[in-house]
Amino acid sequence: MIRSMTAYANTESSGPEGVLSCEIRSVNHRYLELGLRLPEELRPLESALRERVAQKVARGKVDLSFRFKPATAGAAQIQLDEAMLAQYAALSHRLHTAFPGMSNSFADILRLPGVMREQETDGEALFALAKAQLESTLEEFIAARGREGGKLAQTIVDRLDAIAAILTQLRGWLPEIRAALKSRLQTKLADLPLPIDPGRLEQELVLNIQKMDVDEELDRLDSHIAEARRILALPEAVGRRLDFLLQEFNREANTLGSKSVDPKTSQASVELKVLIEQIREQVQNLE
Repeated sequence: MIRSMTAYANTESSGPEGVLSCEIRSVNHRYLELGLRLPEELRPLESALRERVAQKVARGKVDLSFRFKPATAGAAQIQLDEAMLAQYAALSHRLHTAFPGMSNSFADILRLPGVMREQETDGEALFALAKAQLESTLEEFIAARGREGGKLAQTIVDRLDAIAAILTQLRGWLPEIRAALKSRLQTKLADLPLPIDPGRLEQELVLNIQKMDVDEELDRLDSHIAEARRILALPEAVGRRLDFLLQEFNREANTLGSKSVDPKTSQASVELKVLIEQIREQVQNLE
């Protein structure tokens, strides 16, 4: 499936531990470059999260971030250890007769060791929630890449069709161009003051036609078009394959331009280069 390297997905889920949100965004990059932003509670999962993303994404600069809001936020995270508080109360009662003037504020009591304790997060449950959250976000992310990739693929196919149409046009022009070349050569030779040997005339004509013969280049371009269509149908990342193939497209288009002896073929060569560059621009966005 053709996928774009540019996409975005964001999901959120709730569990007993709290609310967890996951965001994935990516832009073009030659290779896979993954950046992670994790809350401290999820730091132990970093390697596993990286590995999972690498299994699903082949190319692109990908940013993955998690945000976690505990179910008991703020002051509610703090719990009172009533057993410990009872022990302090009993001790205070025993010491009261020895220190009748001693007094403690409520804040002083709360600061005593062990009276207040923070509620601990269930790490395993949070890890399971994070892994499930990543899977659902990756699913949306890859679907978004696929939708954008489908649009890019259609644009590429349209340009391939346009290149094929130009090649058909060029083949239709070749007999006319060869006849015009022969006529021009005969006219030039007829203007010479000395008589020309017919064999020499034929030899010159053959040499000139060989120099402008582009049948091989047209056949190669047809082959490249067929290969590009085959690659677009592959169920894997195809960006690099197409990028390499476009180098061959450009080589043949340049050769066509260098062999041109007619304004129509020169213009066709320019149009081919424009279409090839337009394909390249789209291929740069493909995974």
